Amino acid sequence: MPVVVVESPAKAKTINKYLGPDFVVLASYGHVRDLPAKDGSVDPENGFDMLWEVAPESKKHIRAITEALKTDDTLILATDPDREGEAISWHLREALQGSLKKGKKVARVTFNAITKDAVTKAMKEPRDIDTPLVEAYLARRALDYLVGFTLSPVLWRKLPGAKSAGRVQSVCLRLIVEREMEIEAFKAQEYWTVKAVFRTPRGQEFEAGMVTLGGKKLTKFDIPTATAAELAVQAGKSRDFKVLAVESKPAARNPWPPFMTSTLQQEASRKYGLGAKQCMNAAQRLYEAGHITYMRTDGIDMAPEAVMATRGEIDKRFGKAYVPDSVQEQGQECSGST
Repeated sequence: MPVVVVESPAKAKTINKYLGPDFVVLASYGHVRDLPAKDGSVDPENGFDMLWEVAPESKKHIRAITEALKTDDTLILATDPDREGEAISWHLREALQGSLKKGKKVARVTFNAITKDAVTKAMKEPRDIDTPLVEAYLARRALDYLVGFTLSPVLWRKLPGAKSAGRVQSVCLRLIVEREMEIEAFKAQEYWTVKAVFRTPRGQEFEAGMVTLGGKKLTKFDIPTATAAELAVQAGKSRDFKVLAVESKPAARNPWPPFMTSTLQQEASRKYGLGAKQCMNAAQRLYEAGHITYMRTDGIDMAPEAVMATRGEIDKRFGKAYVPDSVQEQGQECSGST
């Protein structure tokens, strides 16, 4: 009976349901190994050798996979189809070397959607671990470590209470510094705008801004002082206003697309005041409980099976009147769901 390893327990439950009792599906809960947070974990003088250790919280997951492999002869690594997913599969294979002897097989499968068709098709197309993708991960991780260990002490001296610096944080810090320098070099220039509130005979109100003055179209800095603004107001009050034309246009408003990592963090900050770390911690718990899809992504495309399942659920809950006539129309008018 093959042992299939995925990243999250929620995904494990779903895939186990698709594959049936002939497979054992377990979760790695993300990465199982990492570089120890101490000097010497990456050795630039010796071919960038890297020292790995199994995280304490991952040992029980490794034990569970090891136990399953005692009676099963095939290990299928089905982590995510990206660089980190490939790295997790590589780490699992390395950490399970002691359990993979005696002719046990190791296969790597990937799927871009958690649907029965995608999963069963992937199981029929196993491959080896993608070495170049793993090497890209190793280069990224080594750079993280080496840059972080060099810059973090500087950051701690300059900003007490700061946690660490790395390749991403370093670039972000530079962008912030450059932006701050631009702000400091900015020369403020005063300007005013003039607006009026009009009321219709039926009591409806609307606001309009002054766009011309003295026969000249106003630009941003054409009213530079409060005195000039007051003169513009008096010039407006001295005249009668009339509506020259009313133009009506049909407008369509689409639902917001599904969240990706950046938009999720933005909305969490705007609506709930959550920082990025708080947001992702909350999202991780929701993901592990099976309440949301994977949140560390820039992809918002929906699998055709998911689109059809969504249409069916809308029909079931609200009736056919709320289901677009075609999938193409749904893609245009219902471009996403949250």
